[in-house]
Amino acid sequence: MTLNLPADNLWATAAVWLAFGTAAALCARRLGLAAALVEILFGVLAGNAIGLRSNAWIDFVAGFGSIMLTFLAGAEIEPAVLRKQLRPAAAIGTISFAVPFLGAIAYAYYVAHWTPDASKIAGVAMSTTSVAVVYAVMVESRLSGSNFGQLILAACFITDLGTVVALGLLFANYNGWLLGLVAGIAAAILLVPKLLAAVFERTRRSVSEPGLRLLFLIIVSLSALATAAKSEGVLPAYFLGLACAGFMFANPEIARRVRSMTMGFLTPFYFLKAGTLVSIPAAVAGIWAIAAFFAVKLAAKCLGVFPAARAFGHVPKHASYITLMMATGLTFGTISSLYGLTHHYIDQAQYTTLVTVVILTAIVPTIVAQRFFHPQEFVDPEDLGVP
Repeated sequence: MTLNLPADNLWATAAVWLAFGTAAALCARRLGLAAALVEILFGVLAGNAIGLRSNAWIDFVAGFGSIMLTFLAGAEIEPAVLRKQLRPAAAIGTISFAVPFLGAIAYAYYVAHWTPDASKIAGVAMSTTSVAVVYAVMVESRLSGSNFGQLILAACFITDLGTVVALGLLFANYNGWLLGLVAGIAAAILLVPKLLAAVFERTRRSVSEPGLRLLFLIIVSLSALATAAKSEGVLPAYFLGLACAGFMFANPEIARRVRSMTMGFLTPFYFLKAGTLVSIPAAVAGIWAIAAFFAVKLAAKCLGVFPAARAFGHVPKHASYITLMMATGLTFGTISSLYGLTHHYIDQAQYTTLVTVVILTAIVPTIVAQRFFHPQEFVDPEDLGVP
């Protein structure tokens, strides 16, 4: 069955996509899962059952959603937390990125016989840790306020920083545009937080939101510069988000408005689109490849993160919990896979393999960690309902 929408009726197309996005959000709330995960699953079902496909304007909205989501991921890292947990977080986060990155590249190139560029995409996609999933789990498990939970969040930041930098640099053209991109990122990190603070202070009561428009302009301009450098638009957005984290934490209402717009309207298009590109017949045909990459990622995370966590004095139960949280994946794994497909570094079957593994790593490690290794001793008894 194929859904045939009139090409000249953009509103009908928008209504269908938003209907799936709304249904996914309601189901996610009902099931207690991350909305992004359910949106991808709905996209898979819609793409395979009714032939739902994107068009030019959906590609723009979805692309802007991925950039804004990356900006928010950087802005979620509280600077004080990062400074406090820097040493263990840097060690665990770096290992969490490097070991699966190298392991997945080696497997894809030498065992699966993928091309060098496809192997690099596989390495980037398998190296990720899902900030969205981990952050939700930390909040729901009452761990976000503990030193233990803050360590995991800070380590996630280091891992995803490596992922974003690798994606941005592996496929960039090393020329004047790249130098311009580096200069633009450096200038934005130094100047934008102060500029935003001044503009928002002067226009706080303006309903036209000049401050938000300026923020969007800067993000889009940096992404345009990254595209000209043959890099990825999420690279400058992540660094800018990190630079603006202090401003966002100091102005929670502004952060809430940016988050609501991004999560309420933009990202559903991105995750639904990512799901529509997954072919169920290709996933069934590539079941062994999916199982192999899943095993490679999980084994690499365990071999790298568990000993590192133990080295910093965590008991086996706590080290196992950290390892499983660092093994989750969703947002950046999907972004890097979709980047590889749209730039023709990987084909449809390889994309399906990677995204399916990313979805599995968002579910399986989280369930195992919460069921068998949750460190309740770090949680205030009152938060667990104990008088």
